[in-house]
Amino acid sequence: MTGNPGTARLIAILALGVFAGTLVTRITDPLVIVLAQDLGAPAARVALLASAFALPFALIQPILGPVGDALGKRRVIAFGLTVLSVLLAISSLAPTLDSLLVLRALAGLAAGGVMPLSIALVGDSVGTQDRQVALSRLLAFAIAGQIAGGTVAGLLEPYLGWRGVMIAAGLVTGSAALAVLAGGRHLPAEVANRFNPALALQRYRQLFGMRAALVLYASVAVEGALVFGSFPYFAPILQARGLGSTAVAGFVVAAFGCGGLIYAAIARMVLNRIGQAAMVRLGGVLCLMALTGFGFAPTAPLFVASGLLLGVGMYMVHNSIQTRVTELAPQARGSAVALHAFHFFIGQTVGPVLYGLALTVLGDAPTLVLAGFGLLTLALLLGRPAPR
Repeated sequence: MTGNPGTARLIAILALGVFAGTLVTRITDPLVIVLAQDLGAPAARVALLASAFALPFALIQPILGPVGDALGKRRVIAFGLTVLSVLLAISSLAPTLDSLLVLRALAGLAAGGVMPLSIALVGDSVGTQDRQVALSRLLAFAIAGQIAGGTVAGLLEPYLGWRGVMIAAGLVTGSAALAVLAGGRHLPAEVANRFNPALALQRYRQLFGMRAALVLYASVAVEGALVFGSFPYFAPILQARGLGSTAVAGFVVAAFGCGGLIYAAIARMVLNRIGQAAMVRLGGVLCLMALTGFGFAPTAPLFVASGLLLGVGMYMVHNSIQTRVTELAPQARGSAVALHAFHFFIGQTVGPVLYGLALTVLGDAPTLVLAGFGLLTLALLLGRPAPR
């Protein structure tokens, strides 16, 4: 990927941080029933732990981006992982659901500085020719962390209890924080400046004044809504067709993650053979095929296979957007990537609402096919030369 040992070391360190930061994202999903029983709360309310983490993660982005630009991205990443580790340890002692909700919200704030600033730091350190491949490596670790978080939590809970799972996750994030701190000693020192809110606002005004930035931020919000908005409805759709429900839906989400890992493995080859623009268009075609598969799949295996296809196609589009965002403002890369993450998570927040309305009016197959054509249209627009 790169002949620079220092850059390779940096990417390896960041990969560990990204894995740990994303590991905790879905850690409560398989624990909903256990937490409901132990904390004496309705399962529907326990499920809000996912939103309690995700919304603060999105809202903190406009702050952490310029803070990372000013104080040093590695420093903020290490600090975020350290705080996240402490919060996970405290979460293991939570006596009530309300206290756990607060701790999950704080954890979302802490985790918000890991992945976006890691992307920005790769943008600072890797040339444009190798940047998308480097980012695809980070993406692979992020996806692996998300898959592992839910899977390992479910496997370990019978042996450690949910409180032990929190402690184990805290040890992983603490180890990653130490790796970032220790590994940083062998890398060039980051220049730290005083955080200037006025300068941060000026940079945001400049970014929002760039047509290319507006296109990319709008694109990633639409992508987040059209892809991840469908996830909560997999189980009801499968159940309505008599194809299973919760377990099969879990396999679909896992297959989606595996599709992302497949993309990371083939990214260099595809880019070398057809280039970024053609890869984005191909990703749109795969997304349309996948969502059409969800709409009409007559068997559970075909529904799961559609999830795998969606993962490959979506990350072809998403990773290309990420790469272009790192090129928007080299002097304010942390701010640019933070806005990217903000819009992506806002899209994921709005998506389920839009899908719910469309499913009520149109039904599942038309809604999913329409979403597929929306992603194809987005990919075709992004596959044109980037606006300047």
